[in-house]
Amino acid sequence: MSTIKIIIIRHAEKPDGDAGVAPDGSPDGEALTVRGWQRSGALLGLFAPAGGHVAGSLLATPQVIFAPGIGHHSSSKRPQQTVTPLAEKLGLAIDTSHLKEDAAALAQAAIGAGGVVLIAWEHERIPDIARGIAGDNPPTPQLWPDDRFDIVWIFDRNPIAASGTWSFSQAPQLLLAGDRTELIPLG
Repeated sequence: MSTIKIIIIRHAEKPDGDAGVAPDGSPDGEALTVRGWQRSGALLGLFAPAGGHVAGSLLATPQVIFAPGIGHHSSSKRPQQTVTPLAEKLGLAIDTSHLKEDAAALAQAAIGAGGVVLIAWEHERIPDIARGIAGDNPPTPQLWPDDRFDIVWIFDRNPIAASGTWSFSQAPQLLLAGDRTELIPLG
């Protein structure tokens, strides 16, 4: 089975004046904030809702989930924490075989994974992952804003094109109070 859809999200909220919190409640600067944990739980309603019907036609329930592994220069637990409740609900293992700097290798792994793929990653690397998936056609945003945790990037494979071209779209998550509806500008 070939990959038909790749969905990319930024990890949920991180410490910025607030302390990160480990799952046991202890302070952890590499962990999500309380709001981040709220988003992590709310993602179940977006990607694996009760009744199994994902809202809208852009999103789908993932069959493969990627998040960066922990390693040298890659100590954040946030991407893995963001998708752990979803992975547990779906009975999936999170593929953590790529570090956050491995955007090109991750993109190729996602393209080859099959089915619907979800990637939770660090925002500064997401535009590189997008280019690794689709090149510059279709155009995608060149930057992921520092203050956005509330949007989804979606790549759909064109089933007709022999070259495996992709279309690109965005969807606001609208999961928590204060989530915005504006899309990230292309360019």
